Amino acid sequence: MNLIKESLYEIKKSKFYAYNYLVDNIDEINNILDTLRKEHKKARHIVYAYKIDGVEKKFDDGEPSGTAGMPLYNIINKKNLNHTLIVVVRYFGGIKLGAGGLLRAYNQAGSDVTK
Repeated sequence: MNLIKESLYEIKKSKFYAYNYLVDNIDEINNILDTLRKEHKKARHIVYAYKIDGVEKKFDDGEPSGTAGMPLYNIINKKNLNHTLIVVVRYFGGIKLGAGGLLRAYNQAGSDVTK
């Protein structure tokens, strides 16, 4: 696993742990995701986006459509990143953020690890 950067973003008691990895293939991505799922068993959502050459994917993991995986995917594209996996692990803090709040939070978390 080639972890480039990690960070923590907090808003309204929710915690967003963000990770940026340099990846070469889908198997590597699956291994990283499995490891994060084991490390963060109590997390509410594990959201991600990746791009390896022409292969791209975004995953909201139960968050409202377009509020989680899409902002991460957009960061990858705007910054012309390749062989990149961005994962954000969310621990719900008990206060709903709403669609706009979620979009901003995931965007901020993803931006923090791609600076």
